[in-house]
Amino acid sequence: MILKEIWNEKDAKYQDVVTVGPNETIAAAIEKLVEHDRGSLPVCSKNGKLVGIITERDIARKVFARKGASVEKTRIKEVMSTPVIIGSPDDDADYAISVMKEKRIRHLPIVDNENIIGMVTMRDLLGLQLEECRTDVRFYSDYISGGYT
Repeated sequence: MILKEIWNEKDAKYQDVVTVGPNETIAAAIEKLVEHDRGSLPVCSKNGKLVGIITERDIARKVFARKGASVEKTRIKEVMSTPVIIGSPDDDADYAISVMKEKRIRHLPIVDNENIIGMVTMRDLLGLQLEECRTDVRFYSDYISGGYT
């Protein structure tokens, strides 16, 4: 299955692309993360170019580790992760899993013609694999019990 198909099968509320700007505060990012039930947000410049990604982990590790840092004053560009590892709509799930494992990331922006069109998460990919395993188990179970002809 390709990333575009995985993204299209997501619950509609998770298909919307929610972004933040690099000059917004961490407090603004936290509000968007909570409001939209996300674990990360793509960081886009004013012209819509993907320049980074901010994750819950970035906030926990980079903001709260700084002495005297404040979520109201710290700008996203100070703690966002760069460079951003991306996938294209036609990349397959195995590629995404491999890249995410190698780069130790949990969120993969899907970019088409320099525009971010969605996000695929490790949870999405694990769900896909789980369904594939269930199908295999059903098939082998039927085969072993003699129900498959």
